[in-house]
Amino acid sequence: MVAEAVTGFVSGSLALVSDAGHMFTDAAAIAVALFAMWIAERDSSPERTFGYYRTEVLAALANVLALWLIVGWIFFEAYHRFRGVEDIDVDAGPVLIVGIGGLVINLVVAGILHASSKENLNVQGAFWHVVADLLGSVGVVISAVLILAFDWTIADPILSVVIGLLVLVSSWNLVRRIFHVLLEGTPEHIDVYKLCSDIEELEGVTVVHDVHIWTITSGNEAFTAHVLVDPSYDGNVDELLTRIQGITHDDFGIGHATIQVEKSLKGCVENHHVGHLLAHSSSERQSMVAEGRAT
Repeated sequence: MVAEAVTGFVSGSLALVSDAGHMFTDAAAIAVALFAMWIAERDSSPERTFGYYRTEVLAALANVLALWLIVGWIFFEAYHRFRGVEDIDVDAGPVLIVGIGGLVINLVVAGILHASSKENLNVQGAFWHVVADLLGSVGVVISAVLILAFDWTIADPILSVVIGLLVLVSSWNLVRRIFHVLLEGTPEHIDVYKLCSDIEELEGVTVVHDVHIWTITSGNEAFTAHVLVDPSYDGNVDELLTRIQGITHDDFGIGHATIQVEKSLKGCVENHHVGHLLAHSSSERQSMVAEGRAT
């Protein structure tokens, strides 16, 4: 980062300075990610019953916003260079050497972070910072080669803008995932209809309703539901509950499940969200629920 910043200012390369800015945010992103992991390990309390797990998601969001601010600065600087293109003077030799060094370093760091980036939004935020910087290093090398070979100094701001656009596009999926978690959307890898159907196939279960599935933090999902049991069911309810929890944990990987067992809908005042589930249920089950409502 220091080498790129110094060389960028001395040589007049916006691409190299912007890449140094990326490296600075990379270091900050990794520091924020590590801090968030440390905070998330703190025990829960009566005031925060889920602990500090969401800190990791917020850290990922902070990293993306910082990345976008850097991109905005790059666009701003590139705009001024386009207006004064005749005044651009870039010493491409040092830019090429430092750019190749930065490219090698970013390949190593990206490889280290890639393995964990798929499972953890926090690490993914840091990973995309490094990917953005990797693209920046590629742009720096290309611009230096074009300037050395053809004296195309305009390549420097052009490639800076291209790099910025690639960063915005590549980080969008991460932003979408972050807001999906913050809005407590159903985790994408969990089929809520299949989960409810598997529970409803158990002997004695009429229908699953008042279903909520959300992500606390990456790899940590929660599930709550009411399970309506046939009043004539004479089996062991505790064993039935254990089998339900086995389905949620073993088959769907949900770490936190809270099940309320009912034999009648009478007195159940929650919003049941049962309509969309009944649409995927058998006609026999739908009629049983209708009878349950009547009683």
